Amino acid sequence: MSDPLRQIGMVRVATISPELRLADVAFNAEQIVASIRQVAGDGVDFAVLPELCLGGYSVGDLVCQRTYLDANLRGLADIAAATSDLPVAFVVGLPIVWRDRLYNAAALLSGGDVLGIVPKSFLPSTGEYYEDRWFTSGADVVGAQWDWNGRAIPFGSDLLFESPFACLGIEICEDLWSILPPSSELAAAGATLILNPSASDEVLGKPAYRRSLVLQQSARCLAAYAYAGAGPGESSTDLVFSGHQLIAENGSLLAEGRDFCFKTKVSIADVDIDRLRLERLRNSSFSAAPTRMYRRIPLHATTPANRKLSRSFSPTPFVPAEEAARADHCREIFTIQSVGLARRLLHTGAKSVTLGISGGLDSALALLVTARAFDRMGLDRQSIQAVCMPGPGTSDRTRHNADHLIAAIGATRFCVPIDDAVRSHLDVIGHDPAALDITFENAQARERTQILMDMANQAGGFVVGTGDLSEAALGWCTFNGDHMSMYHVNIGVPKTLVRYLIMWSAEEEFAEETTRVLADIVDTPVSPELLPSAEDGSIAQETEQILGPYLLHDFFLFHFVRHGFSPAKIWHLACMAFEGVFSPERILEVEDAFFRRFFSQQFKRSAMPDGPKVGSVALSPRGDWRMPSDAVAAVWLAEIEALRRKP
Repeated sequence: MSDPLRQIGMVRVATISPELRLADVAFNAEQIVASIRQVAGDGVDFAVLPELCLGGYSVGDLVCQRTYLDANLRGLADIAAATSDLPVAFVVGLPIVWRDRLYNAAALLSGGDVLGIVPKSFLPSTGEYYEDRWFTSGADVVGAQWDWNGRAIPFGSDLLFESPFACLGIEICEDLWSILPPSSELAAAGATLILNPSASDEVLGKPAYRRSLVLQQSARCLAAYAYAGAGPGESSTDLVFSGHQLIAENGSLLAEGRDFCFKTKVSIADVDIDRLRLERLRNSSFSAAPTRMYRRIPLHATTPANRKLSRSFSPTPFVPAEEAARADHCREIFTIQSVGLARRLLHTGAKSVTLGISGGLDSALALLVTARAFDRMGLDRQSIQAVCMPGPGTSDRTRHNADHLIAAIGATRFCVPIDDAVRSHLDVIGHDPAALDITFENAQARERTQILMDMANQAGGFVVGTGDLSEAALGWCTFNGDHMSMYHVNIGVPKTLVRYLIMWSAEEEFAEETTRVLADIVDTPVSPELLPSAEDGSIAQETEQILGPYLLHDFFLFHFVRHGFSPAKIWHLACMAFEGVFSPERILEVEDAFFRRFFSQQFKRSAMPDGPKVGSVALSPRGDWRMPSDAVAAVWLAEIEALRRKP
């Protein structure tokens, strides 16, 4: 059976803070071996242990004793022999003598062998640290070999370790704190996973600073970063160590441990190497970074058996799950939208805008944003022309909600029924009035846009668009109909976020009567309302029954545009995110529809009006998404078809 991590380009990483007895190398080696066996059982690919963990970081002048140094070498040999049958590549810290100089070093072991040793570059010698009392910086050690029982082991700061699944770089503790961390150059040269064996003591405020450093460096390097701190078994004569463990990926914290535990503690996370590599391909700053020459050490890595992915994926990647974070998200987006529109008002000198209000989600959000933009500019909300244009498919519910919302906001309401105009137009072009086809639907959308444009001219203003990001991705709009406006305030907001934005703004930005009507708008099914209403006046046409759930479409949109993932990987992630909600077959069916529509509808996005980008996914042809309108989806659809045929 194929490994789920390998299927989607992930590796499993562990940070280990083993139980420690100062200077008791034999005991410490046993604990290290036991911890490696433990993480091997957990399906870990790569692991990192603390700085100088074979004997302890805080042994002081004992580190220069021949007996102690020889014990460390025996311990390294014992660890290599005892782990030869394990599929884990791991880093162990120990002191190394090379050319009569002592180095604080990290050895990478795999398959019972020491593949390379990296010396520490930056030696802290301020405050509680005085490493240059014993150690020599290894920053200038390149191209060197270290003799180990007659074997030449690559030794130096110029080592990278390459497996088929990830490229590893090593820096040690203070290296991360330096003005030019080695990990920056390691990443520029190809390292996707940085391993840091460390021994950083605990003082007030330092854990948060340490966490921030790891997160920022992982983001700056577009890399994964695994940090293993020494535990409380270190000497407490003057300092205390916590065993702080951190695993980060491109600025996101995946795992953390810090509990001052004297026993061995482990943190594990699944890291998306595929995502990091794709991020690097699209990042021009990364490609422009200077690189130095590194020796690349092949690292044979096997695939552990019977693994299950431990990482979860949000079914709503555009919407934070935590309420406070979601509120912050909404506040920022609403501000960007309203300031963008205010800037356009300032530039044009317009004192009025016109927008169509249907009683649905998107037009409600656009009206709220417009009201706040007018407040920012000190303009009277009555200069907002809110136009209701009921047609053959307009339901009683949406009509009433539109009227109540306009009144609550204080805009000026206009009602322009379009039935007669649409009927006349269809008659002119010889269209059968009984044929409720695409011509019948689009004629309504274009009639409404014509009315809005002409009314905006009358008032000396411009039309504010209401469509959202999800509709643009799927082309769910009528070309030169609701597709067109002079400023598109919602174009950066996906459908799954619109509801939250509306309810947040209702509660924080507007009065109580506005909140009541918005609550019902949020509960109304999404519909273009272009087909005649049911006999009871209810909505006859629901968008998600035609397109598929926006939950799925937004999930596909995020991972395709933001990360550049393949259809197969997106499908695997969706199956995990929506387990118990949608079947794998249903997910694949909607994904097929997504890619077909996304490619075929690019021509609409190529002629898209101005509008503000609010998140990391945007489809403006002038900025984030540049794609020819005649690009073919065949390669992506073939991958989906292959998934469909798979047993």
